[in-house]
Amino acid sequence: MISANKKAALGAAKARGVVLGGDRGNIAGESSKGNRVSAAKRGAMAAARVNDLLPVIRVAQASGASSLRQVADVLNERGIKTARGGEWSAVQVAQVLQREKASA
Repeated sequence: MISANKKAALGAAKARGVVLGGDRGNIAGESSKGNRVSAAKRGAMAAARVNDLLPVIRVAQASGASSLRQVADVLNERGIKTARGGEWSAVQVAQVLQREKASA
């Protein structure tokens, strides 16, 4: 019954000249614009995170942490979490240091 009522109402609207459906616009163009904005925002957040972490990493290295694993252990001991709230690994420390080199 609901289907029949809906079809009748849409048919009546169409008979009055109402254009059914919506203008979806340029979805692909708008989507790619949003992707670029999102990537720029995430990149800025990552750069800020690197700037926050570098002083701690430098202190750890100055105090004798010579390997990436040792630096990760220092970050974990200090209670500094990764961006997603996890524990640090040597690979993640390497990625932070690599991002620093890329931005220099």
